[in-house]
Amino acid sequence: MIGGGAGAPLELWGGVECTVVQIGDQFRNQLIDTGHASRMSDIEAMAELGVKAVRYPILWETVAPEVPTELDFSWHDARLNRLRELGIKVIGGLVHHGSGPRYTSLLDPKFPDLLADYAGRVAQRYPWIEAWTPVNEPLTTARFSCLYGHWYPHQHDINAMFRATVIQCLGITRAMKAIRAVNPAAQLVVTEDIGKSFAAAELAYQADHENERRWLSLDLLAGRVVEGHPFRLWLRNKAASEAELDELATGEATPDIIGFDHYLTSERFLDHRVGRYPGVEPGSNGRHVYVDVEATRVDRLKPRLGPGPRLRETWERYGIPIAVTEVHHGCTREEQVRWFHEVWSAADKERRRGADIRAVTVWAMFGAVDWRSLLTRRDGTYDVGAFDTRSEVPRPTLVAKTAARLGRGEKFDHPLLDLPGWWKRPGRTHARPRYDTLPAKAANARPILITGGTGTLGQAFSRICAHRGLAHVLTTRADLDITDEASIAAALERYKPWAIVNTAGFVRVQEAEELSDECFKINATGPELLARACAMHGIPLVAFSSDLVFDGKLGRSYVEPDQPAPANAYGRSKAEAETRLLAIDADALIIRTSAFFGPWDRYNFLYDSIGRLKRGEDLTACDKTIVSPTYVPDLVHAALDLLLDEEKGIWHLTNQGAVSWHDLAREAADMAKVDAGRVRVLESAEPADTSLTSSRGLLLRPLDQALGDFVEHSETLRELA
Repeated sequence: MIGGGAGAPLELWGGVECTVVQIGDQFRNQLIDTGHASRMSDIEAMAELGVKAVRYPILWETVAPEVPTELDFSWHDARLNRLRELGIKVIGGLVHHGSGPRYTSLLDPKFPDLLADYAGRVAQRYPWIEAWTPVNEPLTTARFSCLYGHWYPHQHDINAMFRATVIQCLGITRAMKAIRAVNPAAQLVVTEDIGKSFAAAELAYQADHENERRWLSLDLLAGRVVEGHPFRLWLRNKAASEAELDELATGEATPDIIGFDHYLTSERFLDHRVGRYPGVEPGSNGRHVYVDVEATRVDRLKPRLGPGPRLRETWERYGIPIAVTEVHHGCTREEQVRWFHEVWSAADKERRRGADIRAVTVWAMFGAVDWRSLLTRRDGTYDVGAFDTRSEVPRPTLVAKTAARLGRGEKFDHPLLDLPGWWKRPGRTHARPRYDTLPAKAANARPILITGGTGTLGQAFSRICAHRGLAHVLTTRADLDITDEASIAAALERYKPWAIVNTAGFVRVQEAEELSDECFKINATGPELLARACAMHGIPLVAFSSDLVFDGKLGRSYVEPDQPAPANAYGRSKAEAETRLLAIDADALIIRTSAFFGPWDRYNFLYDSIGRLKRGEDLTACDKTIVSPTYVPDLVHAALDLLLDEEKGIWHLTNQGAVSWHDLAREAADMAKVDAGRVRVLESAEPADTSLTSSRGLLLRPLDQALGDFVEHSETLRELA
């Protein structure tokens, strides 16, 4: 039996994003895309979080892809048996947003019996598995495949959607019969995305339809689609036979646990006033043209939204035990944690009010790839889960640490919870869109203190903290002189920060040779004094170093363990700072980076280069000095995530790619549509390659993508037009 039962504390469950979906004649497999398919160690990582149960794939498309009777369980045997050894209960998933192997589909009348045959074979292989999800989110899968046409069989027909829903529910019913023939006590966990539609008065009829339709798969399985049900006649006339509906009406497949999935996009608002939503593509139901937007962006709906009301509706409608079976938010780290904490708190509140809610599942344990396009494009866009798999060994993020603490029954308190998620902050609505606004109560929130307020990096941190809803204080030297112990102490007392990001520094590389004392004072002594103060108060410190701690003679890109060998005074000051910080705190977070360019300042190589070319001037740039250019917004976002994840030690953060200054200027010129032929070669005495890569994890995107964003979105480049 999974779940603790009514009155028991919430359990922490885990889930692996495992979708295998057919698009055209190709299959997408999230187990491969996220790398989970090749990492047996992921099982141990999940166990370390303390999860009690795991939604785990035994997917039909991967076990019997070509012939129903030819099954290969070798991959699954090792992982499922290890989960069993670790005492983690398994909820076996057989179809996850898929249409089955090539020899069937969601509209194939043989699908239910083929799935039942497969389910029986799986149950015989693993008779100890107590809980099963034969088909994940059947109604949602039917909508995406047969109404919206995203996935195979790519239909755009509401009756095909209803038919696919019936076929999947028949498959679930017959699969559970086959499973219970092996294990009579097997439990059925039926998952579905539970949202709600709201609408302008003219579209109330459409919202009513969608709000009744959202329950259809659960109603079918629970035996509720009988005479008098709102969809019984429609189904009988358009999508199902009387015998099929009667089979489902027996209620033999009534869920033992309803798997409640809910996302920020699950609640919708329908509005025929399309002119109010610039940039939103309208659709039509044949009667009205209207937009379908996230309800959370409609201010007046705020009191009616969220996981709490939807959990209450589900419990009141069915009275069946509930587990929240997916909690994921593909956003920045603090927003992911805020969302998980909100869902956990809502589930716990409803449980205390009498609903039998068993568990909350940290979903996409190892992240997801290309879900922003519903897997329809191969962009390689990775959304981090509880673990970040961009490191050689997936590393636990603050999401994992939050989930583990809540799962142990501990209270989770973090400064990021002092402010709400973006979905509750000012500026989130379509009526007043603005994304750099903090709510009034930010004044009382525990802040991040940012030094170097007049510099490019400090100002970028302030801008992005505001965008992400992170309370912060941006200080200049007049507010906080990092070379003065008394000034540091006064600032800590005044602002009471929970973390410090030091962006202050001596940045004039060429002048450092003549002003080495000043350079060392600001770049080495200042960070040392900050680190001592932080260590005294238990405050994490983020410090920045440079590629110039290396002399460029290694012959390859540098990784974190490489020994510094600076070739100039500036590099020596940064290397000395690293040594001093690590001597004070071996777990200090030090970020090495290189060659900034960003959309908000004029003091970078690319702005200067494109400006000259636009004016018709020639430009000379060295083709023998190799660097790793770094897009400032990407750097800041990654640094904040590392801070929140409580990461330590030296990290290299640059966009992926090494390039000469000459080639960088030409590539940017091509993207900006200016004459790259005016970029000339500047002769250099000897080659040097100070480019950086990482052995700890490639957290920033490829350079060409960052350059594209710079050219498209740079506020300063627009001034040159």
